[in-house]
Amino acid sequence: MTDLSTPSKHAFVEQGSGLSISKSTSEIIHDFILERMPAPGQTLADAAMHHFAAPGKMLRAKMALRAADLLKVDRPAALHWAAAIEVLHNASLVHDDICDGDQLRRGRPAVWSKFGRDVALTLGDWLIALSFELAAEAAQRAQTPMLLKILATHMKTTTVGEAHEFDPAPVTDWDHYLQGAGDKTAPLLTAPLEGIAAMALHGGAAPTIGACFRSLGNAYQIGNDILNFSGSDGANTCGSDMARRAPNGVVVLFRQTLDADRLAAFDSWYASGSDDGFDAWLAELRRSPALFEAARRMNAMLDDATGLADTLPPEMAAVITPIQQLLQQVCLKSVASIKQA
Repeated sequence: MTDLSTPSKHAFVEQGSGLSISKSTSEIIHDFILERMPAPGQTLADAAMHHFAAPGKMLRAKMALRAADLLKVDRPAALHWAAAIEVLHNASLVHDDICDGDQLRRGRPAVWSKFGRDVALTLGDWLIALSFELAAEAAQRAQTPMLLKILATHMKTTTVGEAHEFDPAPVTDWDHYLQGAGDKTAPLLTAPLEGIAAMALHGGAAPTIGACFRSLGNAYQIGNDILNFSGSDGANTCGSDMARRAPNGVVVLFRQTLDADRLAAFDSWYASGSDDGFDAWLAELRRSPALFEAARRMNAMLDDATGLADTLPPEMAAVITPIQQLLQQVCLKSVASIKQA
């Protein structure tokens, strides 16, 4: 799951984004979530407090509250919805660290590495339950029962996107790649605004919001895929996605540059799972047009997102604009990394 709170392979950088949210708002969200954690001494309390001791920038919750202020949505209802999205996002991070074996989260030991996999698994499940409890309370306060369906739909889509990571079959088709990337990144960026729009009786904006964030999420993922091959994404190894056979858009485009014999050789090596030959394939990929083609497609998706945002009500567009700026920073960094490489 994509964590937007720290500048790493799976993160945005918020500095200079223009996202004007005061520290007090961050504290309100964080304190509200902490109040719903298990009480000291209860099962999972230590693991929960450990995870939320470093809450990140809580971008999704801030998006929801900013939109609520602009659309004049009841603040307590919006706060419950914002917390629901943020808690669900954190549940996905706890589970994702187990799946990926990542020992650090936000510069601190991941829950599973400190408390064990069983505790981390059950904490993630507990947080999912809390997320739906908070969404139900938001729905009751705002008299908007659709909120529960919105949350469930985006959780299902996110889970499908995560499952793409574990598919043993290589991702060889560009559309298949985009489906997985979009499913993984876009839903929990879309949900904050879609829920607020529903509460403000702007539900008709939901398809455009979803399409906009789909384009933004795909562009962001491509940017990170490019960075993976320049050694600038925080991974230990340049080209680590290809080494561990994880879906990567640059790899998909690289395959398209190969003639029949080289393609068969690459697919055979890829399917073997062997490290032997990795350096040679990495060098060939970096000499190919794949990185530049990925950058071209990424920029086209950013343009698509801008066009979609321009069709939204001004209040919704005002919330999306800072997120576009965050993504553009990652994308600009990825293009610069190609030139440096």
